Amino acid sequence: MKHLDDTTLTLTQAASAFAALGSEQRLMILQTLVRAGPDGLSMGALGERTDVTGSTLTHHLKFLTAAGLVEQAKRGRSIVCAAVAYDMINELSEYLLRNCCADADCHHTDSEHRHG
Repeated sequence: MKHLDDTTLTLTQAASAFAALGSEQRLMILQTLVRAGPDGLSMGALGERTDVTGSTLTHHLKFLTAAGLVEQAKRGRSIVCAAVAYDMINELSEYLLRNCCADADCHHTDSEHRHG
């Protein structure tokens, strides 16, 4: 899995990731993978849970993978699994909140954004 430890997203990278989430089916696929946890799901299980199968599922996974939101790997002999790139999702959240309230009179802390 890619780690974004010391790097920050560029505007282009963030725009690509957000664009990939601009499809209801892709957002549903990502949410399903988040619910499945770090082990991800096989393509078959992902298709069953989302009711998106075959070439349509492959098409959406290509977008999510290209945007860095999903990673795919072979497990065993032939089952291809998909898992969420949690580092990327965290980086997207941080990207949105990085300059929060910079131009406002009142300033919020990170914990206020997470809980309030």
